[in-house]
Amino acid sequence: MDEKVLSFQKRGKLVPNRNLILSPEQIDGIREAGKVNTELLDRVQDMIKEGVTTLQIDEFVAEFTAKHGGTCAPFNYEGFPKHCCTSINDCVCHGIPKEEDVLENGDIINVDVTTIINGYYADANRTFIVGGETEPEWEKLVRVTKECLEAGIEAAQPWHFINDIGNVIQTICDKHHYGIVRDLCGHGVGLKFHEEPEVCHYRQKKEGMLIVPGMVFTIEPMINMGTHKVFIDADDPYGWEVYTEDGMPSAQWEKTIVITENGPEVITE
Repeated sequence: MDEKVLSFQKRGKLVPNRNLILSPEQIDGIREAGKVNTELLDRVQDMIKEGVTTLQIDEFVAEFTAKHGGTCAPFNYEGFPKHCCTSINDCVCHGIPKEEDVLENGDIINVDVTTIINGYYADANRTFIVGGETEPEWEKLVRVTKECLEAGIEAAQPWHFINDIGNVIQTICDKHHYGIVRDLCGHGVGLKFHEEPEVCHYRQKKEGMLIVPGMVFTIEPMINMGTHKVFIDADDPYGWEVYTEDGMPSAQWEKTIVITENGPEVITE
């Protein structure tokens, strides 16, 4: 495999450092973290009801993770004050759980959790519709965003390039005139919370990094109903919460994948 990577490098392609190609033992460790992370989101899904506060969701995430021998990666990460991210309607990502944020029927909420088990990280999020029904345009946004994630995963093939992912997502979003957030991206994960490669979700001219078996990273498109432009809430004392510039809703879906010789394998659902 090293010879094959070197052959791409000699042709002027951007290739991953050797430390981004993980061993089978390391990948098994990430899979174990992924099992807990997926079960956690399954349990969170049962909580998504009118009247529930995002602080209650956060408290459950902390309790569940500790009970399973894990740690919540977001907690105190660069000053983030809670154990997960809860982003409602026009909050694109990094929403901070609060007692005053009470779910209402028709809201869309993204819950993002990252679990550390024995030093290995697994990361995923889902967008839920509170009460199961919302405006048809909002439901479509959630559905198409998940379609973008699935298409991005399918594009993450060994010996292709990282920007193939953004290209296919852009093609889908263009059909629906949606904006793809450009200020944030997917990322390498597994041994650290965030590392290379950066996984952009929009079309670019360059190929980006070569995708090699053994790499582990997230794909997590953030799709806005309106403009792709976003801002950080000036009233957020922690400087984390990201909102759409035009106040239109945003949806996101994320999974962690490992690249195998046969294609991408989903580690977190």
